[in-house]
Amino acid sequence: MARLRIVAATLLLGCGLATAAGRGELAPDQVLVTGTVPDEATRALVLQRLHELYGAHRVVDQIAIGSVVAPPQWSQHVQNILSPEIRQVSRGQLTVRGTQVDIQGEVSNEAQRQQVVSAVATRLNPTYTVRSALRVGTGEQTLIDQALANRIIEFEPGSSALTPSGRAVLDQMLPTLTRLSARRIEIIGHTDALGAPDANLALSLARADAVRSYLQARGIDAQRLAVSGMGSARPVASNETAEGRARNRRIEFRISQ
Repeated sequence: MARLRIVAATLLLGCGLATAAGRGELAPDQVLVTGTVPDEATRALVLQRLHELYGAHRVVDQIAIGSVVAPPQWSQHVQNILSPEIRQVSRGQLTVRGTQVDIQGEVSNEAQRQQVVSAVATRLNPTYTVRSALRVGTGEQTLIDQALANRIIEFEPGSSALTPSGRAVLDQMLPTLTRLSARRIEIIGHTDALGAPDANLALSLARADAVRSYLQARGIDAQRLAVSGMGSARPVASNETAEGRARNRRIEFRISQ
């Protein structure tokens, strides 16, 4: 699955994020597009391109039209970088904020990683800046993702204290984490967009650290576990709804490269 996020003057596009049967979750093969664009023509062009790439039935449209100013020929540049190579990215995001482009996620191998980055960069003019956080996926990463199974590790509101259901998810992940005893794992905390950015960043780090402490207490070597906090910087759903905010308050586990 791929997750794309586009922010234009603000536009967000994501795959693997859509909503299944009203539960506020995306099916693995769906593509979420959200954000604000300056006019209906821009919205139509972006959606047309996404329908060509993924199929209209997979694209979940949450694009709004508002008083934002996009760079010259912005919609054309977005269409250019939405190339077939982008579909090779899984569990990732493509963010275009004005002339700043950020791409992250997983690809199958190093050659593919270079191909995707090159395809994005060469389709833009020199006024655009491209930052890549693409990584080569591993079989171990798939095991962790399957163990988490798209569930949310819950915390008490505004706190780094795990709820009983959050602890239960971690307990169920223990056999997989123990099996991967030779690998280092990064625990990444995320929050929704409510509250001050600095506070959210601190809370996301505290929650990641709470997960590390919980796992350490159950026999996982703490030296294998790194922690980081992203605050609200990397949402996987819209922060405009309670369901979306719940999805954004999450913990990710990544095999360290």
